[in-house]
Amino acid sequence: MEVIFEANAGMNRGTAKVVTHPAEQANWGDIEAGIQTAEQRIVVINARNNRELPVVASTIAVIEPEGRMCSVRLISGEMYLLHTRLKFALDVLDSPQFMKINNQTIINTRHIKEFSATDQARIQVMLTNGDAYFVSRHYIKNFRRNYHG
Repeated sequence: MEVIFEANAGMNRGTAKVVTHPAEQANWGDIEAGIQTAEQRIVVINARNNRELPVVASTIAVIEPEGRMCSVRLISGEMYLLHTRLKFALDVLDSPQFMKINNQTIINTRHIKEFSATDQARIQVMLTNGDAYFVSRHYIKNFRRNYHG
């Protein structure tokens, strides 16, 4: 199979458009499964033994600062370190599913269970693992614009 890539600045980041011959329509499920399984992986550090290991980006729930590094909490509850500062973590992840919601927290929007307005013009976000975080007033506009739950 020949693969041709085209760039379209009008498409949302994280979206891929696949064009095939009509005879290949029966294989669309296989093509989609292949693309979905090729998820981004990032290298994190296990603090217990100082070993590096790759984790699938979609399994990350929360990223918070930890000194000059970041702590990475997976949706399963495992904790690792990411060897970068929080302000550069979004560049490492390079995915629209991650969103900074306050000065201390980046969350994976895939794991948002629900959110609600609270006092002082903030939003409380509940993740599927039961953790709760607040979207600060400074980041509310960005949250409302980019989260399409």
